[in-house]
Amino acid sequence: MRRLEFKISGEYIELHSLLKVTGLASSGGAGKALVAQGGVTVDGRAESRKTCKLRPGQVVRAGDAEIRVLAP
Repeated sequence: MRRLEFKISGEYIELHSLLKVTGLASSGGAGKALVAQGGVTVDGRAESRKTCKLRPGQVVRAGDAEIRVLAP
């Protein structure tokens, strides 16, 4: 499993945007499609909200990748 860390620059980042900036999706639209297909979990739970606000300490899994959201 690929493990990534991402430092947010504000209070939160939306899920589809995180997938895009980490390279797990080629665009925000592709990130939204990945979420809609049920391929993403946040903190171990399936997530269907494309604009879910992610804050430091949360862990996202998509495919074979895990992204840990870190404080700025």
